Amino acid sequence: MAAHTEEQFEIFMSQLRKTNQTLDYFFCDFKKIKANVDRIKVNLNLLNSLLTSSNIQSTIDCIFEEYGTKPFEVLDILIAVRDSKDGVWVVEKSPLDEPQKLSNMFKSPNGVYTFLKTTGLLNLFQNKDLTNLVDYVFGIETGMDTNARKNRSGQIMENEIASILKANGIPYSSQVKSITFPDLKDKLGKDVKKFDFSIRTTRKTYLLEVNFYNGGGSKPNEVARAYTGIAPKINSNPKYEFVWITDGQGWFDAKPEIKAAYDVIPSIYNLTSLPNFLKKIKDEGFVTDSLF
Repeated sequence: MAAHTEEQFEIFMSQLRKTNQTLDYFFCDFKKIKANVDRIKVNLNLLNSLLTSSNIQSTIDCIFEEYGTKPFEVLDILIAVRDSKDGVWVVEKSPLDEPQKLSNMFKSPNGVYTFLKTTGLLNLFQNKDLTNLVDYVFGIETGMDTNARKNRSGQIMENEIASILKANGIPYSSQVKSITFPDLKDKLGKDVKKFDFSIRTTRKTYLLEVNFYNGGGSKPNEVARAYTGIAPKINSNPKYEFVWITDGQGWFDAKPEIKAAYDVIPSIYNLTSLPNFLKKIKDEGFVTDSLF
């Protein structure tokens, strides 16, 4: 028997919010962007001399002679690349060229010149298309920051739920690992699961997952399938209950998956129906000597 009726599902879908994209954080995290630029501003200002140089090769040699490789270690950001722990590997021109670490090109004047010439930056420098590398990198960092937006909807949703719980006087723990609950080990296996929130009442412990999807894609599908699998395992122990709070128009692109989850998970709420869950746990009463 399904956990909810068809009518309840259609009501759930009709309540989904259009967006949770806030102007203060979702689109651009300027605090983070500025911090990223400030960390390399001194080196960028040193490299600004390349923009006004009549002989860029000679200026590169002079910077190397005076400051060594340090100023050139920031060159990767000029092509919107952030070096990783294992390094960024490239081939110079042809796919048949021998791969090398991008950072290795910045260890010699010839390597730097080759990098600038091959990427096309040299032409921009010589044609005076760029006037200030600090401003240029601020723009690049702003563009790269948009890649983080897919994670911000979820963080905004978590912050919102935390605020709602606090406003309602509901004690909770956040980012709780499944190993906190030994009696669930046989249900969840060896993999360590981290729940967004946990709430302990006089009846049971509620394990909450929270997310918001403004758009479609593979992520909502994967999450719905994962929670459809994990909820029955947790709920099979009468001391626990899995709760999913989710919202957003992205579910219209993954309607079959959210419908399948809605049929299996008894405690699934959106922001509109969330008060029903809050009333339920308030009526049960909370355990103040939490073990979390």
